[in-house]
Amino acid sequence: MTVPDVSDLPLEETHWFAMRATYRREMEAKKQLDLAGITNFLPMTSTVKVVGRTRKKEYKPAISGLLFVNTTESRIQEFKQGLPYLQYMMDFRSHKKIIIPEKQMKDFIAVAGSMDEQLLYLPPEELDLSKGTPVRILGGKFKGQEGIFMKIKGARDRRVVIAIQGVVAVALATVSPNLVEPLEKESKKI
Repeated sequence: MTVPDVSDLPLEETHWFAMRATYRREMEAKKQLDLAGITNFLPMTSTVKVVGRTRKKEYKPAISGLLFVNTTESRIQEFKQGLPYLQYMMDFRSHKKIIIPEKQMKDFIAVAGSMDEQLLYLPPEELDLSKGTPVRILGGKFKGQEGIFMKIKGARDRRVVIAIQGVVAVALATVSPNLVEPLEKESKKI
């Protein structure tokens, strides 16, 4: 029996999968993914809880049931066998698993991972991203991030929104217009 040449075997790529953990079990799913060594991201938010006279900072999931997993399709399929409450999020139009592009996920993690108390999480159906302007942030703690500069219902000022199409959007705190650069300028230079 000969051993197959590794270079002949198809390499399975890793992808960011948008997933749901039913019945608010996203923390348990994250714990199991961490134990298995599978890269994942659970957007968290911090709140201050007052117990008696002491104030305690508490961290909880920002969006109930939502987490992102970065692995190969075969590995997540195998992993899901032991966690029936972990499910793929599906695109209702194409009926395919939602896979997030690497760049989009990096931008989202950079913003949502900051656990900034002024971040606003929005369902994607609340936003019409076509009405905004694609921009890059030039300064502050989110320098270099790209998103859509737009007016959000219920907010006084325009905000930069980082969206994962069909899954979730996160709006930054008010950003001064002089700290954003429209991205269309770059395409005109070429």
